[in-house]
Amino acid sequence: MGESSTVLQDRHYVNPFKDFSKDNDSSPIDVNAKEIHKNFQEKLTEKTIALLKKLEKNKMNWYNNDDQSIYTGLIGIAFLFYHYGRYFEEPTYLSKAAEMVQSCVSNLKSKRQVTFLTGSAGPLALGAVIYDSIDREESEGMILKLKSLSNNVLGDKSDLPDELLYGRAGYLFSLLFVNSKISPPIDDDLIKQVIASILKSGRIYSMRKHSKSPLMYAWHDKEYLGGAHGLGGILYLLLQARHYLSQSELKDEIEPSLKYLQKLRFPSGNFPSSVGNESDKLIHWCHGAPSMTMLFTLAYKVFDNKDYLETSIKCGEVIWNRGLLKKGYSICHGVPGNAYSFLNLFQETKDEKHLYRACKFAEWCFDYGSHQLRTPDRPFSLFEGLAGTIYFLIDLQKPMFAKFPAYTL
Repeated sequence: MGESSTVLQDRHYVNPFKDFSKDNDSSPIDVNAKEIHKNFQEKLTEKTIALLKKLEKNKMNWYNNDDQSIYTGLIGIAFLFYHYGRYFEEPTYLSKAAEMVQSCVSNLKSKRQVTFLTGSAGPLALGAVIYDSIDREESEGMILKLKSLSNNVLGDKSDLPDELLYGRAGYLFSLLFVNSKISPPIDDDLIKQVIASILKSGRIYSMRKHSKSPLMYAWHDKEYLGGAHGLGGILYLLLQARHYLSQSELKDEIEPSLKYLQKLRFPSGNFPSSVGNESDKLIHWCHGAPSMTMLFTLAYKVFDNKDYLETSIKCGEVIWNRGLLKKGYSICHGVPGNAYSFLNLFQETKDEKHLYRACKFAEWCFDYGSHQLRTPDRPFSLFEGLAGTIYFLIDLQKPMFAKFPAYTL
């Protein structure tokens, strides 16, 4: 890719790739089989292993801080090792993940930080899953600690926000994650209590602010909308937990909130980062179209409304056009995180165009670091750095099973 093909815009590069065509002989997609071509699959594996070696060479950099979170800390690396070990059937990496989690869990300090991504719940939930096949008693101990964190989640006196990164939705993900991997050890009552608390908070705030959405939430005095901090991420978790919801909650609260959110779209297909923000510039998982792709694809499945799928597809178009970000390669606000939108669309539509687009964004990531204009604070972490890119490249090798970490169950 020459300099002329990657002219810089405000926040993104001009996409230098030709869009999908069935007549493209050099395409990474086998059109007849609707899967990744063998040659590209081999290259994916080669790049995944090479980048993992690069990560491991920098071990001192990711051990040399006090961050134990999945988002930017040591347990995010453990989550990657667990993912890699399972995919490539490498027990060494499963053992490494177990050791890292055990070390972290024995030193957890805060019971007030309760989410999967940034709190104690993440290490406990991941540890419970890993140790379920190693030491059942150890796993059960971690589950008990995870459940005990609910004391800081539930109740009217809790000042916890509701969003995914730091709030109740992040705790809900931890509970659902454990139940999705182990014969469900978290009882329905606890999950229903957490959901009820999220719904109640959203109702109260909405009424107080006279919102047009039945459910509305704020974080740091802003009504955010995206996956990490806002309404979109909360609705996505609630929809994934729909079996615990009543039909009236789905039809009278969740769906009207979805419709409200849908009406806030920009003409481009992107979404604002918060209510009232008229700047159409952020194309990140944390703010903008990428997390909305996943939300509205799931909404289509749940409510059988094709308009929701069209919203997702429009999100995919704006991500293809503006998703090669100058910020670089993070899951949270970079190219790999954006590429998960294409995998999500491929899983739902089986349209090979979306798989092709995910592969082209992966090609961009093969040259790791060369398109990045700013070094993240945690350059080897899962959500800000190299570990997240590797996680995505692993997922791309089985595209029908790919799941955005800590967001999709």
